[in-house]
Amino acid sequence: MSAVLFDLDGVLTPTAVVHMHAWARLFTPVLAAHGVAPYTDADYFAFIDGKPRYDGVHSLLAGRGIALPWGDPSDGPEAETVCGLGNRKNAVFTEVLRTEGVTPYPGSVALVDALIAQGVGVAVVSSSRNAVPVLAAAGLTDRFPVVVDGLVAAERGLPGKPAPDTYLDAAAQLGVPAARAVVVEDAESGVASGRAGDFGLVVGVDRGAGADALIANGADLVVQDLAELLSDVTPETPEHGSTPL
Repeated sequence: MSAVLFDLDGVLTPTAVVHMHAWARLFTPVLAAHGVAPYTDADYFAFIDGKPRYDGVHSLLAGRGIALPWGDPSDGPEAETVCGLGNRKNAVFTEVLRTEGVTPYPGSVALVDALIAQGVGVAVVSSSRNAVPVLAAAGLTDRFPVVVDGLVAAERGLPGKPAPDTYLDAAAQLGVPAARAVVVEDAESGVASGRAGDFGLVVGVDRGAGADALIANGADLVVQDLAELLSDVTPETPEHGSTPL
């Protein structure tokens, strides 16, 4: 393969845990106020994981039969709109990131560095609008020449995951056809995105979604940690930019 396209949260960095805490702090009082079933971690994986922030808010609310106006991205965090709730969640996430930082997964960094050493193109494709500050906090900025995140998707009018458009955009920026690129994801919507884009290989990283769910949604194989793939990145690549991955 000539390029590997990585999701960020839960694949390169454990920011998924920070996101999960922020979503719980958002939805616990909101759902209680509406008198519906309380928020659980299962809701994160079923409705939110891998999706653009406002889509995740809308999806979970719809799952509880709650209809709120969509609003506008400029809505303040106090607004009772989809965008307002999304912005409320982001304020919590940003504060935790600022105060606590984030340490990338060692196995993920080792794989990225091995790929770069072999001349394989790498990119980050994230639904998050916080991808750039997260990469900076994790010390990973200089490794990724291409970052397609929620802000880029909004600017270019690209639909979010599970649509394949953001991954296809990243591959195009690297000058690599989808058939020669690998998608690495930990979310059901993310592996579905890779499958929908006809990428050469879709790797699922099981950080809680479950191997069966990732395979059912499009993963070709599932690992617990990206260090498991290091043996597939060999120094004897037959042509520049190719790897057994």
